[in-house]
Amino acid sequence: MNQLQAELQRLYLPHNLLGEGQNLADAECHLIDANGRVRAMVVQVSQLAGWSGVAALWQGVQNELGLPSPAIAVSGIDGYQVWFSLQEPVLITQAVDFLESLRLRYLAEVAPRHLVLMPMVDAWASAQARHARLVPALQAETGHWSAFIAPGLVSMFAEEPWLDLPPSSEAQAKLLSNVESIQPTRLRQAQERLQPARAAVAHDSKSPPADRTGDNNIRQDATLGTAQEAPDPRRFLLSVMNDPAIELRLRIEAAKALLPYDEAPSQS
Repeated sequence: MNQLQAELQRLYLPHNLLGEGQNLADAECHLIDANGRVRAMVVQVSQLAGWSGVAALWQGVQNELGLPSPAIAVSGIDGYQVWFSLQEPVLITQAVDFLESLRLRYLAEVAPRHLVLMPMVDAWASAQARHARLVPALQAETGHWSAFIAPGLVSMFAEEPWLDLPPSSEAQAKLLSNVESIQPTRLRQAQERLQPARAAVAHDSKSPPADRTGDNNIRQDATLGTAQEAPDPRRFLLSVMNDPAIELRLRIEAAKALLPYDEAPSQS
């Protein structure tokens, strides 16, 4: 195990995943352990949304929630990633709920299409969970590399959130050596501090929807509009299932409700 592998194991991989003789490539698909738990939580923001939202999130979790500084990465494709490390693993549902709370607190003005929260439930694959790919990695879609970067260098990647060449393993390990994992007590405290934001959104959802236009609207209004315009129940369930702004529990229920449609013969 080299120094970079050791840092990834310390921060993000399930405990003791990398044993003697295993390499990093063997672990790329295993950020979720056999019990459906994770130690890594990732927020990915599209380059089109800009760096300001990522900066607000990165600074807010430290200044307001008292959490250690998360790692920042360029995706190698079209955006930035914020990597949170947990000292102890949590269930995927807990991770998704925490990330959604962070989104509501710090990224509510970012259009949902510019955000990916991971782990996530892939309703297209029978509600199976998916996670991010480990960094650094060569991205087949672009031929570029993802990489962890120092916060002070983010502006250098404003136009091109990637590396053309593979990053130095030693330099990546050094960056990660400064990252701390979130202790269970601090995670609970952060969740408690985030509850008012969740409660405010829940309260607002009971009021008549405001007349909003533009990309920064909360996606829930758009989902309701789609449902009203499309009486087809399958299309409605698909819109709910694929909307990251809707509570995970409801998205999973929509995925379950879609199963009869997927199993039934298609009708033209």
